[in-house]
Amino acid sequence: MSAPALRLADVGLTRDGRHLLDDVDLVVERDQRWVILGPNGSGKTSLLAIAALRLHPSRGEVDVLGQRLGRIDVRRLRRRIGFASQALTDALRPELTAGDVVMTAKRGALEPWWDAWDDADRSEARACLARMGAAELAARSFGTLSSGERQRVLVARTLMAAPGLVLLDEPGAGLDLGARERLVTDLGSLAADDATVPIVLVTHHLEEVPVGFTHALVLRGGRVLSAGVLEEVLTDDVLGEAFELPLAVRKLHGRWSATAR
Repeated sequence: MSAPALRLADVGLTRDGRHLLDDVDLVVERDQRWVILGPNGSGKTSLLAIAALRLHPSRGEVDVLGQRLGRIDVRRLRRRIGFASQALTDALRPELTAGDVVMTAKRGALEPWWDAWDDADRSEARACLARMGAAELAARSFGTLSSGERQRVLVARTLMAAPGLVLLDEPGAGLDLGARERLVTDLGSLAADDATVPIVLVTHHLEEVPVGFTHALVLRGGRVLSAGVLEEVLTDDVLGEAFELPLAVRKLHGRWSATAR
């Protein structure tokens, strides 16, 4: 059997004497879609940065697509990881077209002038945009797009380099209701496609968990509070303990929500 897409074993991250992550275990198999939940400061973004090989842990083992961090050239392996975050949004030049934003991911670049591109590359970028319902944005400048449109372009970008793993850091942050629902619907369609590689999505909100996601990990204070099948993890008790608030968790038509009791 093939190795898991992602395996973290006893992973910890310490900065200035503070444990941002401690004793974190996570295994993402090739047919799974994971959501990582937890309050602000619980370590979600740090965990995803480690999985994306953008941050080295203080301890523990990290295996991505069968390769062990510390034994491989991370620059090459990063190209096989589709990664979207706010930091990436800030690094992209606003004048780039959405098509170029997607296309440059094929070689791990942020600008198109670093490499030679052909019609096949541009066609592939348009196909990735189409998978996120954003084909009409290809010729638009990235800086002129709405927040929701930018997020759909960034998710499309994660698909460009035929990745083995997709990591999304709070793609729904700051979106209004309509933009959030369009994004969540598109992510649900992506999750339902058997050709889609494993996905790990970080969010604060249950409402942003797309239909079709299979597993969840809940963090509190840098440690894993619960991890496993979605229905077994997203419970009143687990999320109430994570957010230190009595919660009523509901699932309706495949979508999750939580309210204070």
